[in-house]
Amino acid sequence: MTLEEIIRHLDAEVILCQHAPEKEVKHAFAADLMSDVLRLDTNEVMLITGLAHPQVIRTAEMADISTILFVRDKTVTPGMIALARESGVTLLRCGQSMFQACGTLHAAGLQPVF
Repeated sequence: MTLEEIIRHLDAEVILCQHAPEKEVKHAFAADLMSDVLRLDTNEVMLITGLAHPQVIRTAEMADISTILFVRDKTVTPGMIALARESGVTLLRCGQSMFQACGTLHAAGLQPVF
Protein backbone atom coordinates (compact mmCIF):
# COMPACT_ATOMS: atom_id res chain seq x y z
CA MET A 1 0.00 0.00 0.00
CA THR A 2 1.36 3.46 -0.80
CA LEU A 3 1.51 6.47 1.50
CA GLU A 4 -1.02 8.14 -0.78
CA GLU A 5 -3.46 5.24 -0.33
CA ILE A 6 -3.01 5.28 3.44
CA ILE A 7 -3.74 9.00 3.53
CA ARG A 8 -6.83 8.55 1.39
CA HIS A 9 -8.25 5.57 3.33
CA LEU A 10 -7.90 7.36 6.67
CA ASP A 11 -8.50 10.91 5.48
CA ALA A 12 -5.19 11.54 7.23
CA GLU A 13 -3.40 14.84 7.56
CA VAL A 14 0.19 15.00 6.35
CA ILE A 15 2.22 16.75 9.02
CA LEU A 16 5.62 16.14 7.46
CA CYS A 17 6.23 14.25 4.23
CA GLN A 18 9.76 12.96 3.81
CA HIS A 19 8.91 10.43 1.07
CA ALA A 20 7.17 10.33 -2.28
CA PRO A 21 3.42 9.61 -2.14
CA GLU A 22 4.12 6.40 -4.11
CA LYS A 23 6.39 5.02 -1.35
CA GLU A 24 5.35 1.47 -0.47
CA VAL A 25 4.45 0.62 3.10
CA LYS A 26 4.17 -3.15 3.39
CA HIS A 27 3.44 -3.58 7.10
CA ALA A 28 1.96 -1.73 10.04
CA PHE A 29 2.52 -2.08 13.75
CA ALA A 30 0.33 -0.41 16.37
CA ALA A 31 1.76 0.35 19.80
CA ASP A 32 2.00 2.95 22.50
CA LEU A 33 4.74 1.03 24.29
CA MET A 34 8.01 1.95 22.58
CA SER A 35 9.87 -1.05 24.00
CA ASP A 36 7.58 -3.23 21.85
CA VAL A 37 8.51 -1.18 18.79
CA LEU A 38 12.22 -1.69 19.42
CA ARG A 39 11.73 -5.45 19.17
CA LEU A 40 10.58 -5.23 15.52
CA ASP A 41 12.74 -6.64 12.77
CA THR A 42 10.75 -5.69 9.68
CA ASN A 43 11.37 -3.37 6.74
CA GLU A 44 8.89 -0.95 5.18
CA VAL A 45 6.77 -0.72 8.33
CA MET A 46 4.57 2.11 9.53
CA LEU A 47 4.10 2.75 13.25
CA ILE A 48 0.55 3.54 14.36
CA THR A 49 0.46 5.15 17.80
CA GLY A 50 -1.50 7.38 20.11
CA LEU A 51 1.64 8.42 21.98
CA ALA A 52 2.63 11.94 20.93
CA HIS A 53 6.08 12.41 22.42
CA PRO A 54 9.56 13.08 21.00
CA GLN A 55 10.60 9.61 22.17
CA VAL A 56 8.35 8.12 19.46
CA ILE A 57 10.46 9.82 16.78
CA ARG A 58 13.69 8.64 18.38
CA THR A 59 12.33 5.10 18.66
CA ALA A 60 11.27 5.13 15.01
CA GLU A 61 14.75 6.20 14.00
CA MET A 62 16.35 3.40 16.05
CA ALA A 63 13.90 0.81 14.66
CA ASP A 64 14.38 2.02 11.06
CA ILE A 65 10.71 3.06 10.75
CA SER A 66 10.14 5.71 8.12
CA THR A 67 6.46 6.57 8.72
CA ILE A 68 4.48 7.29 11.87
CA LEU A 69 0.70 7.65 11.99
CA PHE A 70 -0.65 9.41 15.08
CA VAL A 71 -4.25 8.48 15.85
CA ARG A 72 -6.98 10.27 17.82
CA ASP A 73 -5.89 13.65 16.40
CA LYS A 74 -2.89 13.79 18.70
CA THR A 75 -0.98 17.07 18.73
CA VAL A 76 2.45 16.84 17.17
CA THR A 77 4.79 19.50 18.57
CA PRO A 78 7.24 21.59 16.56
CA GLY A 79 10.06 19.79 18.38
CA MET A 80 8.74 16.43 17.19
CA ILE A 81 8.50 17.73 13.63
CA ALA A 82 12.09 18.99 13.79
CA LEU A 83 13.30 15.59 15.07
CA ALA A 84 11.38 13.80 12.33
CA ARG A 85 12.83 16.10 9.68
CA GLU A 86 16.36 15.32 10.91
CA SER A 87 15.59 11.59 10.97
CA GLY A 88 13.81 11.41 7.61
CA VAL A 89 10.53 10.23 9.17
CA THR A 90 7.15 11.00 7.61
CA LEU A 91 4.45 12.06 10.07
CA LEU A 92 0.73 11.54 9.51
CA ARG A 93 -2.27 12.16 11.76
CA CYS A 94 -5.88 10.99 11.67
CA GLY A 95 -8.92 11.40 13.89
CA GLN A 96 -9.73 7.71 14.11
CA SER A 97 -9.00 5.54 17.12
CA MET A 98 -6.10 3.12 16.86
CA PHE A 99 -8.56 0.25 16.50
CA GLN A 100 -10.46 1.97 13.69
CA ALA A 101 -7.30 2.99 11.83
CA CYS A 102 -5.83 -0.51 12.05
CA GLY A 103 -9.07 -2.11 10.90
CA THR A 104 -9.45 0.27 7.98
CA LEU A 105 -5.89 -0.27 6.79
CA HIS A 106 -6.01 -4.04 7.24
CA ALA A 107 -9.27 -4.25 5.28
CA ALA A 108 -7.61 -2.21 2.53
CA GLY A 109 -4.74 -4.72 2.31
CA LEU A 110 -1.99 -3.44 4.60
CA GLN A 111 -0.36 -6.40 6.32
CA PRO A 112 0.47 -6.67 10.03
CA VAL A 113 4.01 -7.30 11.23
CA PHE A 114 2.97 -10.46 13.10
